[in-house]
Amino acid sequence: MVRIAQGLVHMGKGTLTLSPYHSDRQLMRPVAVAGLLGLLVACIDVKQTILGKSHYLFYSVAAAIQPRMLVTFDEELKALPVSVRVGTAVDVVGQAGKPKTITGFQTHTTPVLLSHGERAELATDEYLPLTPVLEGFVILRKNP
Repeated sequence: MVRIAQGLVHMGKGTLTLSPYHSDRQLMRPVAVAGLLGLLVACIDVKQTILGKSHYLFYSVAAAIQPRMLVTFDEELKALPVSVRVGTAVDVVGQAGKPKTITGFQTHTTPVLLSHGERAELATDEYLPLTPVLEGFVILRKNP
């Protein structure tokens, strides 16, 4: 049981997390929720299931594993180190103009790790992301 706990804590050497949410915690993946609930139900009698003959039920948690890092690529899928600001996410719904979506930020060069509750935004206008949310793997296009 200790090895399972240590494996979950150090999953992917800290680059992976268990979460059913994606897109800045705005959307929930039903498959990930089902995987986590499947593991919880299997752990009701952990000695007979996970630690017994049905150890394969632990693999249901794999549906909720997702990367914590932000890695940027160019359009040819080559790694592209760019400056990003990483800070605490701020809710900007209903605010006029183009308000800042983070506060208390630090500037890093990608790839970077994002903690829970953190958000990233590009530090310069040199590149444009092809996705509205900067998390996981993001393809960038040169700003014309």
